[in-house]
Amino acid sequence: MSTPYPFTAVVGQTDLRLALLLNAVSPAVGGVLVRGEKGTAKSTAVRALSALLPQVDVVPGCRFSCAPAAPDPACPDGPHEPGPGQARPARMVELPVGASEDRLVGALDIERALAEGVKAFEPGLLADAHRGILYVDEVNLLHDHLIDLLLDAAAMGASYVEREGVSVRHAARFLLVGTMNPEEGELRPQLLDRFGLTVQVAASREPAQRVEVVRRRLAYEDDPAGFATRWSGDEQDVRARVVAARALLPQVRLGDASLLQIAATCAGFEVDGMRADIVMARTATALAAWAGRTDVRKEDVRQAALLALPHRRRRNPFDAPGLDEDKLDEILDRFPDEEPEPEPDPAPEGPDDGGPQDGGPDGGGGGVPPQSGPDAPGPEARQAPEAQDDAAPPAPDAPESPEPQPASQDGAAPEQAAVGAAEPFRTKMLSVPGLGEGASGRRSRARTAHGRTTGAQRPRGHLTKLHLAATVQAAAPHQKARGRSGRGLVVRKDDLRQATREGREGNLVLFVVDASGSMAARQRMSAVKGAVLSLLLDAYQRRDKVGLITFRGAAAELALPPTSSVDAAAARLEQLPTGGRTPLAAGLLKAHEVLRIERLRDPSRRPLLVVVTDGRATSAGSVGGDPRELSGRSARLLQAEGVASVVVDCESGPVRLGLAGVLAADLGGPAVTLDGLRADSLAGLVKNVRTAVTSPSHHTTRRAA
Repeated sequence: MSTPYPFTAVVGQTDLRLALLLNAVSPAVGGVLVRGEKGTAKSTAVRALSALLPQVDVVPGCRFSCAPAAPDPACPDGPHEPGPGQARPARMVELPVGASEDRLVGALDIERALAEGVKAFEPGLLADAHRGILYVDEVNLLHDHLIDLLLDAAAMGASYVEREGVSVRHAARFLLVGTMNPEEGELRPQLLDRFGLTVQVAASREPAQRVEVVRRRLAYEDDPAGFATRWSGDEQDVRARVVAARALLPQVRLGDASLLQIAATCAGFEVDGMRADIVMARTATALAAWAGRTDVRKEDVRQAALLALPHRRRRNPFDAPGLDEDKLDEILDRFPDEEPEPEPDPAPEGPDDGGPQDGGPDGGGGGVPPQSGPDAPGPEARQAPEAQDDAAPPAPDAPESPEPQPASQDGAAPEQAAVGAAEPFRTKMLSVPGLGEGASGRRSRARTAHGRTTGAQRPRGHLTKLHLAATVQAAAPHQKARGRSGRGLVVRKDDLRQATREGREGNLVLFVVDASGSMAARQRMSAVKGAVLSLLLDAYQRRDKVGLITFRGAAAELALPPTSSVDAAAARLEQLPTGGRTPLAAGLLKAHEVLRIERLRDPSRRPLLVVVTDGRATSAGSVGGDPRELSGRSARLLQAEGVASVVVDCESGPVRLGLAGVLAADLGGPAVTLDGLRADSLAGLVKNVRTAVTSPSHHTTRRAA
């Protein structure tokens, strides 16, 4: 087994380490969601946490880690007789992104359950993680139904497995930790709310700290065991402090003044529901215990708010999580602390890491976890104060708007600066016709693991959803030959039938946006951006991947490769300038190239092409020839390859050429105006993209519903 990187050797990331340790002190806090760019020690810190957790006593031979003093009465391996327990380290279980439902919650042997009435149960990862840590890397890429099962188990402390009336329940209490890169897509707001705390991490911009990160990492890779030994003293100190804080936690007093501060903070920031108040109360209590105190103070409440509220403040996917600290201080200043009671025992014995930092927000409320910064390069200097960052890391650089250029010699409109988007609105439903088999989502019809039952088939591999009627029908003709004598049905493996279900899938929505001079009128481009922003919001809600192509001047540009991060697409759209001629064919050919590559990467995800233009074509780009003829040929190429398309007609004014309608006909899809795109519009409802296509991946003819 490889030697894990020591938790106390992680450089910086004070909030991340504090949030993890608070959950180690009080698992009732509800877990941690770690957001941040790649390469910021998210996974390293989480994997190192398990070494700091105290050992657990388990019933010998129990696959569900029951505690000897209080075994689970419903344990599938029970009932357990009283007796001595067996100590083992707390586990850290990783849930892969591609895991199945059975791998997560466990599986029943359906054949034995029907034929013998035996609950033969194979435990899943939730059972393995009981009384330990369940870690989900890239949690935002996990299928929604798995996230629902995971968070339900975390909230109830138990996992339920049900198959056709046969059910098994077992305890599943664990510390839930998820990491994610926001560039790859966001979690739904209701799922964000289920994580107790959230932490935003970023790489330090301080050269000295970056040097220390590299120095320690290289030392670890050269000699993992020796590196871990050098940090073993610090690890033991933190482990002892976690044990002491756990023991002190029941004695911590959460007074009325602190409760009023918590309630006022949640109300002041307009947080939905009451979960935030409860999480803040538990976090503030854990902060006080971590600091070795039995009373909760204002700085604990402040730090709890910074950890528990940012991800609950998002109103739509384009809002960056965060909290106005000036407003937070203003709210807390209106509610003073109660006079603390005398402390008979000021602090439990623990590591001498500079002492708890009670003096303000930079001290992390109840104190920050011990860690040696770049000014204290090794464990031998752990008595020195922790090096703190002087400034928060800057926000990622926003894409710069190109400088306006003068008009070209051929008379094309000059480039204009980017304009803001109009207010987004709820759009009508756009979907791909036919029946797909892509990732779970909410847009187009598809064969899925969840949804309404539409039929039965022989299982391909492990049986997951039994179709009981079809199974009985398959077994019934053979009962006499199988020697059936009693009331029970003799069922064999060949009789089992898998239920086929129909639900919804997510698609790849590729936007091709005209940014030429004909779109440059400020009011028109603002309306166009508002429409695309509305479609992006719709794509977020329907679990789609999105991509963005823009065309102007003489070429098209892939502004955003297909991604699950719709907020990244919104940011690129906001900075989009306009001007120049209209190379419509270049935009369509670029879309053809992008879709060809994506078909190789993810053949089951069907595309939906959304072309936002007035239909004009005034430039053939580098290809040459008649621009309108070339754009028509490019559109018919996309139609021939089975790409479902829709054209958003941006033409306005009293004189209309109807070129967008011609383009839509060449693409084999409908054209819809900006006004007709609104869900509350009186224009015709766009239900399906009407096109008869032959899918290259499924070899079936798709027609509009």
